[in-house]
Amino acid sequence: MGFKDFFKRNKNKEKEQETLDSGLNRTKESVWSRISHAVAGKSKVDEEVLDNLEEAFIMSDVGAETTLKIIDRLEKRVAEDKYVGSEELRTLLTDEITQMLEKPHDGEPLEDFELPSGDGPYVIMVVGVNGVGKTTTIGKLAHQYKEAGYKVVLGAADTFRAAAIEQLDIWGERVGVPVIKQKMGSDPAAVAFDTVSSAKAQGADVVIIDTAGRLHNKVGLMNELTKVKNVMKRVVPDAPQEVLLVLDGSMGQNAFEQAKQFVAATEVNTLAITKLDGTSKGGVVIGISDQFKIPVKYIGLGEKVDDLQIFHPEEFVRSLFGSAI
Repeated sequence: MGFKDFFKRNKNKEKEQETLDSGLNRTKESVWSRISHAVAGKSKVDEEVLDNLEEAFIMSDVGAETTLKIIDRLEKRVAEDKYVGSEELRTLLTDEITQMLEKPHDGEPLEDFELPSGDGPYVIMVVGVNGVGKTTTIGKLAHQYKEAGYKVVLGAADTFRAAAIEQLDIWGERVGVPVIKQKMGSDPAAVAFDTVSSAKAQGADVVIIDTAGRLHNKVGLMNELTKVKNVMKRVVPDAPQEVLLVLDGSMGQNAFEQAKQFVAATEVNTLAITKLDGTSKGGVVIGISDQFKIPVKYIGLGEKVDDLQIFHPEEFVRSLFGSAI
């Protein structure tokens, strides 16, 4: 890597950190106001503090089960260290929660928008209900992978709504990548097959497939997504390598229910949590990662096309708990 590339990468990292800190500000203020209240006037972490912390995390949409795990870990650390002052609590929370966040299944978190080695194209099938930012996330993903030097093709397999096809087409034009589409009501599997076939013929690196965001009929959804996956395998045997579930972070506990439904319907292996910049419910990232044992891969922190970031657990937790109590 040359000096200019190194300098550019460092500047990008600084910008990403600023975006992360700014995007998590409302969650950070909400969490720390509750935690500060929990430890106010205390010289050490005792049972009362732990009880107050439990309430603070639950109110911050971390989720009951994950909150109990955090408190249990803190209790053990306090018992081991005998004395833990409130000033040390931030470090303990940072360490314990970072360890809880699910890591990628290969154990190697991505540093940037980079593809694993292997025969292409790399196929990402995106699932999620309407309104969570699914199509917007696809557009931003396409932009990021294109900026990283990859050739990207999009597939409009959400043929249930004409608006979904149109929205993906707009994103394709905006970021400069082709969109394979058919008319509304077409077979989603046929669109997916055409997209992967076209991408392979073009020598594309990345294929991103949009799918219908319906949950009213789980059996129908499961059958549809299974069919979409199976037809893509005819072209790329291990496709889709990534089944990405997009969740709206501002929905808090409702996002848990959506995750449960889609995890039951298909083999989700990565998560994207969107709209974290406009909510105080960013703690949901911790709970969902812990409860479903699926790594969060991307987080959305704003409206701009480059406000989608690779999720780095350590940086996320450090940003969330970076202020003194």
